[in-house]
Amino acid sequence: MSQQTIITEEEVRHIAKLAKLKLSDDEVKKFQGELSNILNLVGMLEEADTEGVEETSQVTGLTNVFGADEVEVYEPQQEDKLLECSTLPKTDHSIQIPKIM
Repeated sequence: MSQQTIITEEEVRHIAKLAKLKLSDDEVKKFQGELSNILNLVGMLEEADTEGVEETSQVTGLTNVFGADEVEVYEPQQEDKLLECSTLPKTDHSIQIPKIM
């Protein structure tokens, strides 16, 4: 088993400063124990025998989650159908929108 890692109060305060957190003395003591426990658990993972285990980047088995690109022929009649979907006024086959600037 690996050696136990203990985070000092000074290190907790430094981490909090980097994260722009203000911690009370009680919170520093609390997080000192919690961060030490986390590092000790990570240390246990380092000891796991991974010899012969293939690296895994994902576990779903999916190779491509996107649909295939399909070419569609543009039909000018579709334009009018799209324009009909809007409740805004139309001019010259365009939808008028309110001025932004």
